[in-house]
Amino acid sequence: MASGRTLLITGASSGFGRALAQEALAAGHRVVGTVRSEAARAELEALAPRSAFGRLLDVTEFERIDGVVADIEASVGPVDVLVNNAGYGHEGVMEEAPLAEMRRQFDVNLFGAVAMMKAMLPYMRKRRRGHILNITSMGGFITMPGIAYYCGSKFALEGISEALGQEVRPFRIAVTAVAPGSFRTDWAGRSMARTPRSIADYDAVFDPVRKARQEKSGKQLATR
Repeated sequence: MASGRTLLITGASSGFGRALAQEALAAGHRVVGTVRSEAARAELEALAPRSAFGRLLDVTEFERIDGVVADIEASVGPVDVLVNNAGYGHEGVMEEAPLAEMRRQFDVNLFGAVAMMKAMLPYMRKRRRGHILNITSMGGFITMPGIAYYCGSKFALEGISEALGQEVRPFRIAVTAVAPGSFRTDWAGRSMARTPRSIADYDAVFDPVRKARQEKSGKQLATR
């Protein structure tokens, strides 16, 4: 483990987070993964009892993030790589979707990631090294009907990643935004929040997109 690195991965219980954790552990690195249940924590730590460490954290618990990061630094060791993976998809026509659903989407996908970066940066800056990986989406570059809030959150994270990269480059901290395309995860399945339909005028533009997404879910060519 002398040459291994320590990765802090948010949302490590499923999808890209779990896949990244498994790959990092297989390569000889240590992984600290944030999860939202004791069962998920036990499952993560069982992957590699001496190298995998679970921490209970919902990234919207902003007041807890600094303390959790400080505990990881003190008890596990210096974090070399922060992977902001926690997130979910929201589907809904903008006129129909309440602002509360937009706030929740941005709290998880954007503000949670920013809060994690702000908590981690003082340690990386002091050490003059580190790497931040933000999992965005092709939805941070292109749009389609029915996922305005999701795309908005990912466009924002792309922009913040780019600007932050310029700010911290003098401290030998790299910031990388990773924008996956269509992968076989639960994004369009159980992980997606859907606003109920209510305005028939949008049926023609929205219904075919929803149908295609549902039919494709679980059958994407790319696997995580």
